Amino acid sequence: MNSGMREGQLCSHTLRSHGVAIARIHMHDWLIFLLLMMIEVILYLTHPFYRYVGKDMMSDLKYPFKDNTVPVWAVPLYAMLLPIAVFLFVYWRRRDIYDLHHAILGLFYSVLITAVITDAIKNAVGRPRPNFFWRCFPDGKDVYDQLGNVICHGDVNVIKEGHKSFPSGHTSWSFAGLGFLSLYLSGKIQVFDQGGHIAKLCIVFLPLLFASLVGVSRVDDYWHHWQDVFAGGLLGLVVSTFCYLQFFPPPYHSQGWGPYAYFRVLETLANPPQPTNAMNVVQNEQDVERQEVDDRNNDRFLGLSIDANSRSTMQETTTEGK
Repeated sequence: MNSGMREGQLCSHTLRSHGVAIARIHMHDWLIFLLLMMIEVILYLTHPFYRYVGKDMMSDLKYPFKDNTVPVWAVPLYAMLLPIAVFLFVYWRRRDIYDLHHAILGLFYSVLITAVITDAIKNAVGRPRPNFFWRCFPDGKDVYDQLGNVICHGDVNVIKEGHKSFPSGHTSWSFAGLGFLSLYLSGKIQVFDQGGHIAKLCIVFLPLLFASLVGVSRVDDYWHHWQDVFAGGLLGLVVSTFCYLQFFPPPYHSQGWGPYAYFRVLETLANPPQPTNAMNVVQNEQDVERQEVDDRNNDRFLGLSIDANSRSTMQETTTEGK
């Protein structure tokens, strides 16, 4: 009954009543999030390292220059808006503002940290894409300098994107957003509750399957090598796991269905802080007696306790000696 009462009180913590307060508590997190967005924009506009590409390397870079099966604009839709829709549905059922806020903040950080790391590595490595030849020589006539390096005469922006193969941004974003969603769902439906309902795994694996198919499409479209996709997927999964565990217990935990903040509030409602008087710390005789007992216990613990008989015996011994 007490647990139900506490949860009933917690249901009053809604977006309207406590949303602004929780956002203020995590104001520094949101400010750093904006800073990461600025860094991501700078990294995206930065020219990558133009790695040496010789004629003998073109055999692996002459794949067709195709359109994307999964457009760039679609990535934020399924990697961010889809998980947020799930978070809002859970909030509509439970009215837990802590779950909603921390899930959205964790998702945003998961995707943005992954994006910053991905683009930083892209620019530093500068690996040519499998369709680099047709980006560099759209007319099919290849030209090289005295050192054997390519002299591209294609579109500048197309050539720039041609040096951003490793790792795959589509794949890393997909596994960052959908990987976070998979962890979130596994905690909410309690996949590891030892009930043996293995059908729950189908719900958990569905986002990961979609992210994997996005990665496969990057290889099929000849925009990435398989190593790019593998590295991007691993990066997205690792970052999403770290971000998820910042706000939620592991999915296999008995309390994995809720955020840490939810259980902290429940504990506070169960044990409300007692009012204290700065002028008089001990307010009744029971507190005084308890303090005296604690002092005696501390003395015994330190080996400094001397009982009354011992004191009298020491005094008698001292008198006789005199």
